[in-house]
Amino acid sequence: MPGKIEQQKNTPPLPAAPLTAEFLKTVSHGPGVYQMLARKEVLYVGKARDLRKRLAQYAHFTGEAHSKTAVMLSHVRRVKTILTTTEKEALILEASLIKKHRPRYNVILRDDKNYPLIKVTVQEQWPRLLVTRRRVRDGSRYFGPYSSTSAMRASLKLLYSMFPLRRCKTVRKRERPCLNYQMKRCLAPCTGLVDPKVYRAMIDEIVLILEGKSKQVIDRLTKKMAIAAKELQFEQAAQYRDQLIGLEKTLERQIIVAEHRLDQDVFGLARKGASVGIAILFIRSGMISGAQTFFMTDPLGEDDRILRETIIQYYSLQRQPPQEIMLPLMPEDNELVLERLSDLREGRVKIAVPQRGKRMQLMRMAADNANQIFAERDKKQRSWQALADTLMNKLHLRFMPNTIECLDISNLAGKQAVGSLVCFVEGQKEKPAYRHYRIRLKEEPDDYAMMNEVLHRRMQTGLEKDNLPDLLLLDGGKGQLNIAVSVLSQYELLDRIDLVAIAKEKQEEGEKLFRPGRKNPVLLPAHSPALLYLMRIRDESHRFGITFHRKLRNKKTLHSPLDDITGIGTKRKKIMLKTLGSYTQIFNASSEDLAKIPGIGSTLAKSIHQQLHKKNHAT
Repeated sequence: MPGKIEQQKNTPPLPAAPLTAEFLKTVSHGPGVYQMLARKEVLYVGKARDLRKRLAQYAHFTGEAHSKTAVMLSHVRRVKTILTTTEKEALILEASLIKKHRPRYNVILRDDKNYPLIKVTVQEQWPRLLVTRRRVRDGSRYFGPYSSTSAMRASLKLLYSMFPLRRCKTVRKRERPCLNYQMKRCLAPCTGLVDPKVYRAMIDEIVLILEGKSKQVIDRLTKKMAIAAKELQFEQAAQYRDQLIGLEKTLERQIIVAEHRLDQDVFGLARKGASVGIAILFIRSGMISGAQTFFMTDPLGEDDRILRETIIQYYSLQRQPPQEIMLPLMPEDNELVLERLSDLREGRVKIAVPQRGKRMQLMRMAADNANQIFAERDKKQRSWQALADTLMNKLHLRFMPNTIECLDISNLAGKQAVGSLVCFVEGQKEKPAYRHYRIRLKEEPDDYAMMNEVLHRRMQTGLEKDNLPDLLLLDGGKGQLNIAVSVLSQYELLDRIDLVAIAKEKQEEGEKLFRPGRKNPVLLPAHSPALLYLMRIRDESHRFGITFHRKLRNKKTLHSPLDDITGIGTKRKKIMLKTLGSYTQIFNASSEDLAKIPGIGSTLAKSIHQQLHKKNHAT
């Protein structure tokens, strides 16, 4: 975070609204960021040019009692303010805190992954093509982003088939070319079999294609094919012909939406009640290269503030803005936003709000994509409602299972035991809510005790943060179910959470579902959508737990006693092993022998010797 934070004020927890006149007197008139909290949860993060004035507006809010602002303020029990030196720093800090705390009333970009880019290392003597998700200022050319990874891979495959570029990470001199040369997939620059000018010409043509200037490349290849055929070089002419066919197929798939060659992002915004949908079209060199959509259930603020928060969160050093951004309306604090975007790009960025002409066609397209978000969500909602009703009826649940969590215990003879918790919300994975629990109290195999420990920790956290599930699914049978009933009873949560245990029985019996207070299991048909959904959640908890458990096992397996020695890092450890050959030789070496190793010295050698033998004696 750039700039200096000058002041931070924390108000003590209050039983009622904390925005009192006494508190406001302590708040500075300078720029900064404020956080509204309910106990420990951050409800909302905002920035202000004048903190006291902005908070005073909340203190004297007279809107309708059911409005979003009023509802949010009714939950606020604490306010924190952070004073910054400039309003721009406040803008950056606001975005950082929103990403960190993910407040329920802010704009949250839940699908904020970086889409892949194609990177051409034009600054190298023998350039190559790469796939990356980070844009770095290293002199390379970047193309994208591509919302469809498969389409991008298909484009790369086509380029590699048309142009035999090197595939290896580094070019080292070799006496004989590798197999790629024999397969005509590389021109073998490592053996000097290709002229650098010829290789560079290939790179120039690839760049033209990625820039959307395929027609220029087609004209060049057509001329080369004619010349090769005239000179009776039919094999070379056939290669040009194949390249032309591939390029023509590529052109058929490209949708040209603008005559210019600018890179643009086009934002569309749509509202339905309190919900907001935002769509972003990626226009690269006048062609649509992809799109991304976001859905916000109930963001606080008008459209211009929502747009500002979205833009500031969306763009970063890893995802730099294009030359031009087209918006349906000017965002709040547009000058600050423009300044921030220009800093990220390290160049000029233009913000435009088109009113007429061809650009309005792009704006309508983006708006249509934003409205489509609601149509797709309505369809998913109907599908989920039918599934949820089936779950309630078949399992006799008391609550609509909108939020389902599943707990699984993974261990190997009690070692590296891990509890894995996955979360599904309305039929979809809620990965930010996934959790791993390292077992602390048990080192011998005891699934019941381990589940008891994890459930206690989950319920404590759930009560503190008020984020308990509607349905808790347990991987196991009656034993695991009884443990859960006991734990939830201690927290008086049996009336707030439904419990189901899923056990995999013999193949002919299928899956069995156990419910509290019911002697016999619930048996659903193998093809039942409700059962398949619960099995999917259970399998996801298995995958999540086993992946983490495997990491722990690998970490312990690959652990060396040298890792515990103070004063040596990875580099010195490698030098010691290379010099003496093995850990046993290092252990048996004297201080004088260790001191002869490059980079060790007598003082460090004595320390290493003492630590190794002290550790051995202790064990």
